[in-house]
Amino acid sequence: MSQKAPRQFFKPLAAGAPDPYRELPVKVERMIQFVPPHLDKVRAKVPGMADTCDVVLGNLEDAIPADAKEAARAGVIEMAGMLDWQAKGTGLWSRVNCLNSPWFLDDVTELVTKAGQQIDVLMIPKVEGPWDIHYVDQLVAQLEAKAGLTRPILLHAILETAEGVARVEDICLASPRMQGISLGPADLAASRKMKTTRVGGGHPFYKVIEDPHEDGSPRASAQQDPWHYTIAKMVDACGMAGIKPFYGPFGDIADLEACEQQFRNAFLMGCVGTWTLHPSQIDVAKKVFSPDPDEVAFARRVLEAIPDGAGVAMLDGKMQDDATWKQAKVIVDLADQIAAKDSA
Repeated sequence: MSQKAPRQFFKPLAAGAPDPYRELPVKVERMIQFVPPHLDKVRAKVPGMADTCDVVLGNLEDAIPADAKEAARAGVIEMAGMLDWQAKGTGLWSRVNCLNSPWFLDDVTELVTKAGQQIDVLMIPKVEGPWDIHYVDQLVAQLEAKAGLTRPILLHAILETAEGVARVEDICLASPRMQGISLGPADLAASRKMKTTRVGGGHPFYKVIEDPHEDGSPRASAQQDPWHYTIAKMVDACGMAGIKPFYGPFGDIADLEACEQQFRNAFLMGCVGTWTLHPSQIDVAKKVFSPDPDEVAFARRVLEAIPDGAGVAMLDGKMQDDATWKQAKVIVDLADQIAAKDSA
């Protein structure tokens, strides 16, 4: 499809709106902790969450009853005023209602004009093509100009329809506001007509089985991950566009072992973070999406052995070259960013 000319891509879409970022701000975003902001007792815990989470998200969409939508929106605005999120370095995001809902326009209008100085990212559900992002992009620019904001608010799309998966590359490239993409397995399963009621994770019926044995003994089998293809496609699209891929929700709150494995699979494939739906998942995400200390130590040795990233070196009997140097730098850079955040 046609794209803007390169010289036009980074121009504001409204007079008086801030210039878009040319590079994403460097932030640690291992977990996006979802908060139902219409609940007073949960909202009261938000300042404490800001001490333990990389990102706190006020949720306005799924799981918020229709008669609580306005209260939830007001709750996010209240959350924005609880502390100086920008100074603290903890991300404040909000997931707005989907574009075809009766609440979307008021969600974006009120959040940008009343809390835009603290909100980093608006998460947009059920994005099906770049046109969805183009609409939100220009709307947010107009509201930023109206509110006199000097820092652009970024957009994060949720991949939760077959149409969105098919067009994920175009979605990633749709705007310089794009911060990243999250996998939304529940709605995506419904869109694809998948035969599962699970929210993320593996499925016991989705497996491989070894060939029959001559003696008729039981055949070994292994459960597989039905989300592997989609995560890989999303990671590639985000990598191409220079934005961030995230795993989405893991719905079985009680099964922390399976949650950790799903998070770890996503981390190894390139995701930078995940959603956390319950406080018990925060420490799991923090552990999984932080590189292993032994791997960090080895990666530092690779960088020291090949300081300029060119040439070849042998470490512990393994050849290291420019490709492994790049892998090592990803790990070391992440470790340094996490250390800087934790010491702030």
